[in-house]
Amino acid sequence: MPLARSLSITSLNGLPQWEDEDLPVEDILLFEVSWEVTNKVGGIYTVIQTKAKTTADEWGENYFLIGPYFEQNVKTQVEFCEPPNPGVKKAVDTMKSQGCQVFFGRWLIEGSPYVLLFDIGSAAWNLDRWKGEFWEVSHIGIPFHDREANDAVIFGSLTAWFLKELSCQFDGKPHIIAHFHEWQAGVGLILSRSQKLPVATIFTTHATLLGRYLCAASLDFYNNLDQFDIDKEAGERQIYHRYCMERASVHCAHVFTTVSQITATEAEHMLKKSPDVVTPNGLNIKKFSAMHEFQNLHSMYKARIQEFIRGHFYGHLDFNLDKTLFFFIAGRYEFSNKGADMFLEALSRLNFLLRVHKTDVTVVVFFIMPAKTNNFNVETLKGQAVRKQLWDTAQTVKEKFGRKLYNALLKGEIPDMNMILDRDDITIMKRAIYSTQRHCLPPVTTHNMIDDSNDPILSTIRRIGLFNNRTDRVKVILHPEFLSSTSPLLPLDYEEFVRGCHLGVFPSYYEPWGYTPAECTVMGIPSVTTNLSGFGCFMQEHVADPAAYGIYIVDRRFRSPDESCNQLTQFLYSFCQQNRRQRIIQRNRTERLSDLLDWRYLGRYYMHARHLALSRTFPDKFEMEPSAPPKTEGFSFPRPSSVPPSPSASQHSSPQHSEAEDEENERYDEDEEAERDRQNIKSPFTLGALPQGKKKQHGEYRN
Repeated sequence: MPLARSLSITSLNGLPQWEDEDLPVEDILLFEVSWEVTNKVGGIYTVIQTKAKTTADEWGENYFLIGPYFEQNVKTQVEFCEPPNPGVKKAVDTMKSQGCQVFFGRWLIEGSPYVLLFDIGSAAWNLDRWKGEFWEVSHIGIPFHDREANDAVIFGSLTAWFLKELSCQFDGKPHIIAHFHEWQAGVGLILSRSQKLPVATIFTTHATLLGRYLCAASLDFYNNLDQFDIDKEAGERQIYHRYCMERASVHCAHVFTTVSQITATEAEHMLKKSPDVVTPNGLNIKKFSAMHEFQNLHSMYKARIQEFIRGHFYGHLDFNLDKTLFFFIAGRYEFSNKGADMFLEALSRLNFLLRVHKTDVTVVVFFIMPAKTNNFNVETLKGQAVRKQLWDTAQTVKEKFGRKLYNALLKGEIPDMNMILDRDDITIMKRAIYSTQRHCLPPVTTHNMIDDSNDPILSTIRRIGLFNNRTDRVKVILHPEFLSSTSPLLPLDYEEFVRGCHLGVFPSYYEPWGYTPAECTVMGIPSVTTNLSGFGCFMQEHVADPAAYGIYIVDRRFRSPDESCNQLTQFLYSFCQQNRRQRIIQRNRTERLSDLLDWRYLGRYYMHARHLALSRTFPDKFEMEPSAPPKTEGFSFPRPSSVPPSPSASQHSSPQHSEAEDEENERYDEDEEAERDRQNIKSPFTLGALPQGKKKQHGEYRN
């Protein structure tokens, strides 16, 4: 028997290095399989797209993505070419010769990975046969009316067919790793294992099927994880076959991974297996050459949002835009799962606090959650038209004023102000003022909702009475459509909009990871998350005082809903009490956390999963040194030394204070803090257990 290759791990500059000089990447082909390759459905698309560059840098020409072919997506995202690998080319040609349409090319994203796309429609005539074969190996029956599950069977059968054709050509080398994401790709894994293909398999669940359904039903999910009758719950929701596909994939895979510790706990109860590795989700972090460029972008896009506000609230613009904060929540329209219910209740309480304390701060809250609409509502469009008309009027008067002033100064005269503005100018301005009169309140939604009376957000707004009255210090705007730079209302892309806001609020009840607060973090925008989201747990683990770094973590696991809502209200109220300088300091800290979310660091967990799969699939060729799955304990951010550490601690003892006093009292050295954080992120990292004496102190990570 040949000597097994030892796969051990050391660290260098915080990054894991694999000690295996006999394991060239050329000896391994890596395939990642997902329904969301070139096909944006949800967050998995973001995971694969952002991770592609790091993985392509590591694997080069031996990295391939497998997904479904949809012409409308491929037209703008894929550049077709011939497979460079002879084995892959032969397998593709074999499938084509038997009537299957297979497309190969480069995905036009960072890293330009190779993609292999199967046309599901062209192979649909095999569906009944493949469903029968799937039944024979798994005893899972697929209902004819479930289009998504039927597509998953076709996609999985094509994937397994390709892997079989490919592995038949190789005699031991190169080895094949196939990484499957979510249950839609799981059929391919199950069939590959049933055919005993020499393929190392990994299965990642980004959220359990049943968990999402149960949470949407407003059940006390996390406190009753061990109480659910899983089969009964799945059957009642008519997803039993999907659940079985997911569970079979988990148990068939050589290595099972999830994206967060909270999802790992969920999977242990829902899928009856603990994950081998937790693989946190990352992002591609692009640092600006200028240290505070992101602050300039915030100012620029905030001004664009203010322009929209001027139009939307015309006739009711009796608040100071320089003292107005922009909060937002964005994501799939899952009212309870995404925490929109708790957010609205907290906004009602925040409105009460701001009114009672007679503060001059106004909060405008955006709900960016796509829903069924007819079109923009007329009142919203009229607001932007009135704003533009007023701007044009002001520009016309300004030009006339400027010409008269210029001519007077050329003559060496001090202009008579009564002569500068004539009667026509006064008339034009009066007409402009009259045009801003409004006999209704500014709308709470920018579109005409199809089911207005039953919409959960609008129904809650009616119940709590947040109708954008003059006396309200919290104003609400529901934008039930994805943002676009071509919109006539709010012409901003999502990233530009986020940069212009002050705070993202995501008090989710069910959030296996949470890309929205992560995206806020890398753009230097503070955010609210919960300890039921993977992102929130990840930050609690890495940051001693998350609130000081602009990550507010609401406890939704160990507190009652009312207590959690009060905690969220307090976070929001404390944020409103910050002055401008404190917000700038906090944004600087938030942006520094982006290093934690960089795929260059988080990619190590996928690396570990692949080596673990190789050692389990080919134990005579690869040997994994016994070690615990990688822990994310190797780097952390301490509590900042400057004061106040967080908004909750920065409340003033008296209502009268000056920013000069704040600047004098706060000890803050940006360069010193940034250097200390850079050292922490690059501290030595090991994939073994924590060294003795490094245990967390009680309450160390308490928010």
